[in-house]
Amino acid sequence: MTFATTNPATGEVEKTFDAHTPDEVEARLARAARGFETMRTMRFPERARLMRSAADLLDAEAPDVARILTTEMGKTFAAAKAEVAKCALGLRWFADNAERLLADEPIDDHSYVRFDPLGPVLAVMPWNFPLWQVMRFAGPALMAGNVGVLKHAANVPQSALYIEELFRRAGYPEGAFTTLLIPASDVAAVIEDDRVAAVTLTGSERAGAAVAETAGRVLKKCVLELGGSDPFVVTRTADLERSAAVAVTARVQNNGQSCIAAKRFIVDAEIYDEWVDRFVSKMSALRVGDPMDSATDVGPLVSEAQRKEIAGQVDDAREKGATVACGGTALDGPGWYYQPTVLLDVTTDMRVLQEEVFGPVATVERYGDLDEAIRIANRTQYGLGSSIWTRDSEERDRLVAGIQAGQVFVNSMVASSPELPFGGIKRSGYGRELSAMGIKEFCNAKSVREDPGAPVPSAGSAAE
Repeated sequence: MTFATTNPATGEVEKTFDAHTPDEVEARLARAARGFETMRTMRFPERARLMRSAADLLDAEAPDVARILTTEMGKTFAAAKAEVAKCALGLRWFADNAERLLADEPIDDHSYVRFDPLGPVLAVMPWNFPLWQVMRFAGPALMAGNVGVLKHAANVPQSALYIEELFRRAGYPEGAFTTLLIPASDVAAVIEDDRVAAVTLTGSERAGAAVAETAGRVLKKCVLELGGSDPFVVTRTADLERSAAVAVTARVQNNGQSCIAAKRFIVDAEIYDEWVDRFVSKMSALRVGDPMDSATDVGPLVSEAQRKEIAGQVDDAREKGATVACGGTALDGPGWYYQPTVLLDVTTDMRVLQEEVFGPVATVERYGDLDEAIRIANRTQYGLGSSIWTRDSEERDRLVAGIQAGQVFVNSMVASSPELPFGGIKRSGYGRELSAMGIKEFCNAKSVREDPGAPVPSAGSAAE
């Protein structure tokens, strides 16, 4: 089997890489196990020094790394450079804060909790943020003393190999971070390997269910960040111009291929027409084209299959009565481009409201009161992020409390940040990344009690 970099802007294969053989996989897992023995005993200042070194390399190599990201999955070059910068920032944040986050937690005069690393953690990662998705895991995991084993998406092999080399060149011990070029069918065997302590996955529901099933069978910790169909609620008190402008960015970020992109826009009936006019006008004005061109707003979708999926969802909505306010077609020529699209008059039997829409396609619905807005927002199997727009504190409080999601952003678009827990509920997965909660996901919370004045219990006495 080979792994290929296929440029979404042209449809041409640019590089290929052979899959790792079973012997190579075995050697890499063995190195990871040995690397853990070094990482687990390394003191926090040394871990932080290495992590800052990796961040420095990212900053120094940002244009070249960004070009890899754009070539492999089609995000604009500007977005790719921003992704690299965010990764460096995230690594530095964990370098600066990990020792504090993982400090022993006192319970009383004789008890405390300490946090020990688990071991090699398998990370099964997607293609849409080839660098950030991995660093979101690697930063906290390595600072906690774990080691990383990466199974990246098949279409971003250059990104996957670069990350392994990044940590090697930063000075990490051999085996601290290892990339496996293996097909998805081989993931279960890696999870089952006794040297692998836990697994984290960002990806589709189907992939998450498969990983969770395997991890559950062998009783290993699992964190899942899956799909999203995030609501973007606009109340009558909102700043209409700003909310419409941010709505465009929130929908088409990463060419619309983001789990936390706003996808379902839910607008108060009183301001619906005016807000939709603003939103459609701005979506129609977006420039679609070469992702390396600084004037481009939206690049291609990642693959021909992804564009067909988006086209099928839009065609299904159109056939069932949706109004296409703008866009709604693929662009002719090389590359996998699709017009930014706004769908009105959508109904719950349409795929665009039942499934995650991973492309620059927005649906807009109207609501009569906040209770209805909350019902529409929660009328989804997902629960990842959400954005609410209001200048009224009562509206804000009701929406924050009522929306079922792992995150609610008020008067801003959803974004991940090192200090905030990141993850979802319902079919968007479980567990958290980033923040104090994320760094502890792959730690053993070890309770320690020392009571030198207590008598030694006799044999046979109750201990639990």
